[in-house]
Amino acid sequence: MKKICIYGKGGIGKSTTVSNIAVSYSIMGLKVAVIGCDPKADSTRNIMGKKIPTLLKNHDNQSFINYGYNGILCIEAGGPPPGTGCAGRGIVVALEKIREDNLLEGIDVVIYDVIGDVVCGGFSSPLRENIADEVYIVTTSDFMSLYAANNICRGIQKYAQTGDIRLGGIIVNGRSSVMNIDMVGEIAGRIGTKIIGIMPMSKYITLAEMNRKTVIELYPNEGISQDIKSLAKSIYDNDDRCIPVPLLDEELEKICQSYLFI
Repeated sequence: MKKICIYGKGGIGKSTTVSNIAVSYSIMGLKVAVIGCDPKADSTRNIMGKKIPTLLKNHDNQSFINYGYNGILCIEAGGPPPGTGCAGRGIVVALEKIREDNLLEGIDVVIYDVIGDVVCGGFSSPLRENIADEVYIVTTSDFMSLYAANNICRGIQKYAQTGDIRLGGIIVNGRSSVMNIDMVGEIAGRIGTKIIGIMPMSKYITLAEMNRKTVIELYPNEGISQDIKSLAKSIYDNDDRCIPVPLLDEELEKICQSYLFI
């Protein structure tokens, strides 16, 4: 089983990336599972065509187990209502339940969609519990997105010392007012990794999501779908993983300033 975590700053495009990559793998003939680890429970919306019951609220009746487009297994960990409880509790409960009930038996690729800019132990569970082998970080060229990515690398570095978790690469989401691939590439190289692929900005992504579908399903012949399939293949074939060496905040700022303030 190939076990992948997709991390990144909230709202950076993780769920869009995860759902489209998952559909790409299913089209390749692989058995795929997506585990949504965001308390909003919307990671699998475009695979299922709707929001599904969460494991946190339905772990006794198993209505949280659902199959979406092309047979993709979809599970949403869920979380408490906004402003109440621990947002990471759903992940902890979900990982325990998935392990106890062996819910991923027969799966070829499992993808965990995890928010990464919240200081909460629950969100580090996929790293701490070694439930995945490799992490990919979604970022734009914006400073705060890169700042969050660098922080995530600190978590990977910490848990890599006692487990097998490694950083597989950086996914650049092109939906930013600033698009500077060279800058992101330099930061990735300084951390010890590389850009694994790019998600270009496309109106077709928005149109697909308004219809609760992935762009791969709704617009399979558009260029953006081919870009995503290429990204999915790059991740699947990637065996170049590392323990990242995060930058100091001052180093990150200096690199961004050198590119953005000319």
